[in-house]
Amino acid sequence: MSTTVPPSSSDVIAVQADSPSLDNGHGPIELIPTEEDGLLKQKPVKTKGTGLPAVLSSFRYAIGEAGPLRGTLPMLQINQGDGFDCPGCAWPDPDKERSAFEFCENGAKAVAHESDKRRITRSFFERYSVSEMSRHSDYWLEQQGRLTEPMVLRENATHYQPISWDEAFGMVADQLQGLDSPDEACFYTSGKATNEAAFAFQVFARGLGTNNMPDCSNMCHESSGRAMTRMFGHGKGTVLLEDFKKAELVFVVGQNPGTNHPRQLTALQQAKRAGAKVILVNPLPEAGMMGFMNPQEVGGMLGKSTQLTDEFLQVKINGDIPLFKGILKQLVEWDDAQGGIIDRDFVEQHTIDLDDLLADVRAAEWNDIVRRSGIGRDQITTVAELVRDRERIIICWCLGVTQHRNGTQNVQEFLNLLLLRGAIGKPGAGACCVRGHSNVQGDRTMGVWEQPKKPLLDRMQEVFQFEPPRHHGFDSHSSAIAMHEGKLKVFVSLGGNFLMAMPDTRYAAEALQNTDLTVRIGTKLNRADLATGRQSLLLPCLGRTERDVRVNADGKTECLQLSSTENSMGVVQRTTGRFEPASAELMNETEIICRLAHATLGDRMKVDWLGWANDYDQIRDAVAQVIPGFEDYNVRVRQDGGFYLPNGPRERQFPTPTGKAVFTVNPIPPEEVGPGQFAMTTVRSHDQFNTTIYGLHDRYRGIYNARQVVMMNQADMDELGLTAEQSVDVASLFEGKTRQVRGFKVVPYPIPRQCLAMYFPEANPLIPMGSTDEFSNCPSYKHTVVTVSAANGSQGH
Repeated sequence: MSTTVPPSSSDVIAVQADSPSLDNGHGPIELIPTEEDGLLKQKPVKTKGTGLPAVLSSFRYAIGEAGPLRGTLPMLQINQGDGFDCPGCAWPDPDKERSAFEFCENGAKAVAHESDKRRITRSFFERYSVSEMSRHSDYWLEQQGRLTEPMVLRENATHYQPISWDEAFGMVADQLQGLDSPDEACFYTSGKATNEAAFAFQVFARGLGTNNMPDCSNMCHESSGRAMTRMFGHGKGTVLLEDFKKAELVFVVGQNPGTNHPRQLTALQQAKRAGAKVILVNPLPEAGMMGFMNPQEVGGMLGKSTQLTDEFLQVKINGDIPLFKGILKQLVEWDDAQGGIIDRDFVEQHTIDLDDLLADVRAAEWNDIVRRSGIGRDQITTVAELVRDRERIIICWCLGVTQHRNGTQNVQEFLNLLLLRGAIGKPGAGACCVRGHSNVQGDRTMGVWEQPKKPLLDRMQEVFQFEPPRHHGFDSHSSAIAMHEGKLKVFVSLGGNFLMAMPDTRYAAEALQNTDLTVRIGTKLNRADLATGRQSLLLPCLGRTERDVRVNADGKTECLQLSSTENSMGVVQRTTGRFEPASAELMNETEIICRLAHATLGDRMKVDWLGWANDYDQIRDAVAQVIPGFEDYNVRVRQDGGFYLPNGPRERQFPTPTGKAVFTVNPIPPEEVGPGQFAMTTVRSHDQFNTTIYGLHDRYRGIYNARQVVMMNQADMDELGLTAEQSVDVASLFEGKTRQVRGFKVVPYPIPRQCLAMYFPEANPLIPMGSTDEFSNCPSYKHTVVTVSAANGSQGH
């Protein structure tokens, strides 16, 4: 727990440009360059989202990045049956009829970002050293354009240089073959990777002999998977898109759909029009949830909005367990008094451990519930009445719930509510885990996990005729620690930006720099390409929009390869790029992985790696033999709309040890925020997706031209004597170390007292590496105790 202690110079960990730089032989590296002063502008917070402004923003960004044709033509292929799956979020597409514009503003930005007309060639790397690149922002790095050929940063070199594909593959193979143990290698996966790439990647890693397979899910919805697996026996959400049209009550918890999953707003609008009530639970008001202007409708384009939120519960940061415990307590009190509130038929037939839950909520004190949640008892009662009077209930949640030290228990507490009301396994009801990146759920389904189950390994052993490793490997958090301790020598990254996605940015950079070789497969530069191992490889790949051609068996004719992804509701569907690649030198990520595996493993296992590299049908045939639910994969993935994977809880079949769903007891988290302290949560801006920065504006929050910003309640600013746009230093203390960022600008914002919001990843240096969920090991990006003080010599504007 943090306490207010003035940082001492010997214990302060800082990452600003004026703090000590990192240098492992490639030159000094800056992690978060200080923003140019005086650019921040603040406008009123928006009360409605999307509509014409979103459409104009989409096309303005697309044309600016990719030009009139390449920027607009791909949009007609986004999420279409014969097109490509949006490389943005994992929100599902309608099963049948789809709009010709089945995408949102951020999806359009993701595609335009990939379709960028600018190119990074070898002359760019001749001009810019690694150190010089690090002095620019993450936004600047992304804006330089698409990578066009393999590049290598050799030991003690200051610049990347070109390298041939064959030499690059040989370099990786030599490093992996020379390890003292396969467990000195680590294979990280981004949620953007396709099913075929993810499956080949995990077969490659296990063929080498390691389960060190961290992925981005470790840092986002790992808590969700743990909670649902414990309670339902299945780690995925239970609702379908059609359920929103049948729901009577929808909770949206710890989520900002207007920015991160805008197409979800359409589903919520359909629910509202069918008579459902919508409850928003969030520390910040979010524009799209207050008013939604549907850009698919004339009225929405003209500014007519639907008020989606019926009740806004503005909880304190990490107030979710006390809030839902309060709703449960009110329901139980009513049931004790008059009966009929708990769905006894469902509970008795399909659940266990109800008595433990009832004892817990009966013992909870209302004063604690109200104080810790920040929500008055009257409003809790109002929401409990809505729950009492409705049977078809959906609860949606995202990272505002999961990225806490008690993230797993957060999820479990509102799964308790669904079970209590029997709102699982029937139309219009269930758990809606809103995944982030487009195939993060598919990666896990394909076997990308550091803790593989025995049935998967047994099937791999039988199909590929090798002995896979049985011990658990490192997840993302433990991989960073292992690298920092010198236990990992080779780090291979399939997409992503591991450095800026991790907490404790300086620690993560030191970890990467402590390896012998870092390898990243990607489309553009990011800061992980600058804080590297002693040697580093950039292996540029095709984007999802781009044509990937294979040569047929006759050696002459060619045909388009197709890949596949799984959305957050368990639908597997094809994705086929159709546009000219950014460079003739690019390979698909799947082909890169297979060629790396061939160079490293040869014929060590029964896999025709070069055959897989040329024909992804062969990979899917292998998936069908190994992964349950993928029978006839090549046939079914070519059907319009794809196919659904099995989901037992959807049918009230719970694959737990007892065959029943399990109620859980989740204590209210201990108080951590003391006098003079704040609970800080990280948020994404509207010009951002995960670590990718599309621009410097947060249109809905009214913050422009800056990202090194602290959003604070005006009363808290007054109490500290701070004025708008004043420079402040923010510090966190954990296990004797003070982490600090300096010179951020404070702005007034409608957020609860003693709560702050800062942008991810700029605030990540404040988040301790050791602060994680005890069940999922997910870092606590959404709750860090900090202090705020005026920067030396600063004054407001």
